[in-house]
Amino acid sequence: MHIWSYTLSSVVFVSLLSLLGLVFFPFGKEKISRFLIWAVAFAAGTLLGDAFLHLVPEAYKGGSSVGISISFLAGILAFFVLEKFIHWHHCHDVECQERNESFPYVILIGEAVHNFIDGMIIAGSYLVSIPVGIATTLAVVSHEVPHEVGDFASMLYGGFSRTKALLYNVLAGIAAIFGAVFILVLNIDPAGITSGLIPFAAGSFMYVAIADIIPELHKSTNPLHSLGQLCCISGGIALMYLLLVLE
Repeated sequence: MHIWSYTLSSVVFVSLLSLLGLVFFPFGKEKISRFLIWAVAFAAGTLLGDAFLHLVPEAYKGGSSVGISISFLAGILAFFVLEKFIHWHHCHDVECQERNESFPYVILIGEAVHNFIDGMIIAGSYLVSIPVGIATTLAVVSHEVPHEVGDFASMLYGGFSRTKALLYNVLAGIAAIFGAVFILVLNIDPAGITSGLIPFAAGSFMYVAIADIIPELHKSTNPLHSLGQLCCISGGIALMYLLLVLE
């Protein structure tokens, strides 16, 4: 029973991080618009940094290397198909515009998958021991903070209102609770999460950053803007590396 209490307390706290988007609410639309492109570039950096510095090394700690690579590719292809479906549906409902209006939905679904896996990892860690579970929760919290802010900014950039972006982000955050309960009820071996779901999540992060966010950044040809975007991407990667060092 102690494991359930610790696990649910931890994942509820992680889910509440989705409310970090509230920091945008006091600012007017004009100020938010000026900030968004830089926040989106930073989000690309955190996604790439988390995928390559955290998730990829974690995935290769165990399991078949070929199986893990297939899971990476499955994550990329699954989100390619998902975005094709969303974009097709959007273009049949309303006139398509220059901006890619499907990518905030892809980011939202990717974040929900990631949160579900985070919940599974936290629960699996508590099944090992309570100290391991607490350490894992702190690690998840440390990299979720920049992700939540970046994802919220990306949804605003994609056309969501502040209220809609916050609501959807909270719904994606709740997925962590379902992931934890799933592991606790079935008492699943954490090794299966590492070798299967973590590389799938990494593949989805790579796809969103490279196929969706970076093409949006290329729409600005101003050299100073491009340099600023590169700095923001590098800053996101650097933050993920710093969190890796501090773990």
